[in-house]
Amino acid sequence: MDEEKRITLRIPADVHARLTEQAARDRRSLNSEIVYLLEAALDADPPGGGSAAPAPAPAPAPAPVPAPLRGRSDSYPA
Repeated sequence: MDEEKRITLRIPADVHARLTEQAARDRRSLNSEIVYLLEAALDADPPGGGSAAPAPAPAPAPAPVPAPLRGRSDSYPA
């Protein structure tokens, strides 16, 4: 990096703990770990923004229960 900018970042305590643990495992400082992860996320993002993968399609609605079986708990598969 030719030029560095300082920022104040507020993150949840559990995220901080996870980042600290991961940085130790990867033998990086916390700052270096955060920069590494941000760069990896940005590199995975396609040009022009947006997410790398489309959102999954919603699950189909369950089939309606036939009228003669409505209310009968013994008719549903276990």
